[in-house]
Amino acid sequence: MDIKQSLREQVSVEEWKVRTDLAACYRAIAMYGWDDLVFTHVSARVPGPDDHFLINAYGMMFEEITASSLVKVDLRGNKILDSPHAINPAGFVIHSAVHEARQDVGCVLHTHTRAGIAVSAQTAGLLPISQTSLFPYATLAYHSYEGIALNDDEKPRLVADLGDSNAMILRNHGLLTTGTTIADAFLLMYVLETACQIQIMAQSSGGELIHVPLPIVEGIQAQAEKVTKGLGGALIWPGLLRKLDRRDATFRD
Repeated sequence: MDIKQSLREQVSVEEWKVRTDLAACYRAIAMYGWDDLVFTHVSARVPGPDDHFLINAYGMMFEEITASSLVKVDLRGNKILDSPHAINPAGFVIHSAVHEARQDVGCVLHTHTRAGIAVSAQTAGLLPISQTSLFPYATLAYHSYEGIALNDDEKPRLVADLGDSNAMILRNHGLLTTGTTIADAFLLMYVLETACQIQIMAQSSGGELIHVPLPIVEGIQAQAEKVTKGLGGALIWPGLLRKLDRRDATFRD
């Protein structure tokens, strides 16, 4: 039996759409070089009242992820559909914590990029030194490092530090973004990651850095709405899917 067909017949049209978008997000992360072999993770809430979410099969490279390979679990880590794949236990702790605490979050995206970790290790964190940095800067949260995220005891502190923010720097660890949609979480990560790269490049020059004045920082969110025409990640997502389709459309399988 065709595995793709059999799974697609078991899930709703809405869930298959989320699966396709989440697989596309994994492929896009690989395309932009944000992946860390198999050690980071993105999750997406399954439409419906059951608090189920999808996450990657542990051990698959991000460039291999497909809609049908994603594992559906509940908030306790139980598989909802049969799958031969395990999930990353550290990934589960982080993602289940956010999905349980934030009903408004449809997607959680976490990376271990070099630039993200470098900024996370700096006392001042992200600096308002570029236009790009201003979009996440105003509402950026921070969470102190507690070791590999394997303990449920960390969950309350993680969600308390995140609060109602959609972007967080995990100290000595990496970056995390959330969004109502997968597209929103991806766009915010793109901006946050780019801001971190710019900061490391600017600091490498050794010169004094110019900080954007606070009144401009405080007004940037309203300007961001205009830039994306109020669409947020939906503005860039169709084009990104077309780009991925041109490269390798097997994420849809």
